[in-house]
Amino acid sequence: MKITVGVFFGGCSVEHEVSVISGLQAFAALDRNKYEPVPVYQSKDGLFYTGEKLGSIETFRDLKKAIASADCVDLVREEGKVWLKKRGVFGKKLCALDVALPVYHGTGGEDGSFQGLMEQLKLPYTGCGVSASALGMDKYMCKAAFRMAGVPCLDCVKITRAEYYADPETAIARVAEKIGYPMIVKPYNLGSSVGIGKGSDEQSLRDALENALTYTDGALCERCITNLREINCSVIGDSDEAIPSVCEEPHGGKDFLSYADKYQRGGGSKATKGGSKGSQGMQSLARIVPAPISDELTEKVKETAKQAFLAIGGEGISRIDLMIDEDSGELFVNEINTIPGSLSFYLWEHCGVSFAQLLDRLISLAFKRQRKQSELLSSFETNLLETASFGGGAKGAKGGSKA
Repeated sequence: MKITVGVFFGGCSVEHEVSVISGLQAFAALDRNKYEPVPVYQSKDGLFYTGEKLGSIETFRDLKKAIASADCVDLVREEGKVWLKKRGVFGKKLCALDVALPVYHGTGGEDGSFQGLMEQLKLPYTGCGVSASALGMDKYMCKAAFRMAGVPCLDCVKITRAEYYADPETAIARVAEKIGYPMIVKPYNLGSSVGIGKGSDEQSLRDALENALTYTDGALCERCITNLREINCSVIGDSDEAIPSVCEEPHGGKDFLSYADKYQRGGGSKATKGGSKGSQGMQSLARIVPAPISDELTEKVKETAKQAFLAIGGEGISRIDLMIDEDSGELFVNEINTIPGSLSFYLWEHCGVSFAQLLDRLISLAFKRQRKQSELLSSFETNLLETASFGGGAKGAKGGSKA
């Protein structure tokens, strides 16, 4: 019997379109001999849709038509299974899912919120769990976790939207004193280089902060490495075994890779390996694979990527973006992507692992986590409510009368 896989993509994020591309690449790559993939598109207003046409990129040329061609559904747990059920009082059950494959990017899907929903539904899902997903998305807290684990990363200052607009001059002065010019400014909880900018002086810092704060309620400022070399490495596994991929060196020709660098160069209508026709997602980025670095540095990058993955309690697959200061030779972790663009399948192909095999491994890890969780106690064999009393007031059990 085939395993029914709900492939979830879209979502309430500025990275919505990128998620659609990555999700359809994964949907196309799943082994049809073993799996029955079901596309589940989440619109920008948070509603779930499913339908055969949602498995094709052509459908998404017009989002209104895409939605019109599909069934709006809810996820419900009934009869010990999780179903996609048409919305409405008498909504029909369309199919039961065995496992979820979330391919979200950004807030509302990669940040632990979708993972929390899956935990509530008791549906196995691929990738990082709730806490690791939340940590990976919050770049400020993630750096704290890295430091505690001894993973090298740059110091940073976080400026909240409220702090900045209450007193812009003081906020700018604080950042300039702590970090110094030039610096990189980015939203603290977004990916795909959305809202990223450079502060070379007071005015450009002001512009960069105001741009970043249009996307989120907090911005990170960190030192700009002027002689920068970027190296990325993917890691797959869990706390029992974490395996790094081949390394890549992306090329943007700037101080940082922009959204256009990552997704709008080299795309077009060319078909992708294991994916759908249309934009190639992260595969379109100009890169060298394997990265032209020494064997010694390659091993250092791989080990550091593995440490970063384990530091946040990573599971499934992640891509770790690292930076080399060519002047000092220092290596830093920039960030971790818990659901990387195109699921980093292009890196694993260079390791002899096909996209289909990669997805098979992710689904196996999802079921492994479920088995582990089923062995844990989640309740006590007692009924506290039998003796609970408000003691004549509304203070609850702690505020009740003494025994």
